[in-house]
Amino acid sequence: MATHAPSTQRLFTAIAWLLLLLILVLSIVPVDYRPITPIPHDLEHAAIFMLTGLAFGLGSTRRRYWTQIIGLIAFSAAIEMVQLGIPGRHARLRDFLVDAVSASIGVGLAFVDENGGGPGVRLRERQKK
Repeated sequence: MATHAPSTQRLFTAIAWLLLLLILVLSIVPVDYRPITPIPHDLEHAAIFMLTGLAFGLGSTRRRYWTQIIGLIAFSAAIEMVQLGIPGRHARLRDFLVDAVSASIGVGLAFVDENGGGPGVRLRERQKK
């Protein structure tokens, strides 16, 4: 089972909140101020939301993975709703789905880390005995 030191957990938590703030800012600024990257749109969304989910999962002192997943899905929905009222921005179901799934995968990766590789690893360890 992977256990992170309290200072490492605080670092992951700080990174998670900074990523959430970055997502918020990039989602509400006018399109002209949004950075342009060579990375495909869906991959940009997937990467930042997966990293955010992973950081929240690794930074949690109490492993409430389902709460984190639900919170990040709600945040993903809220971001798309807010964009409805911003000129030049568009709320897209596809963006919401990519964001929600990617954040959930990120939290899931933290769960696998916490549980030493997940159920498959524990099953193989029991079979060796």
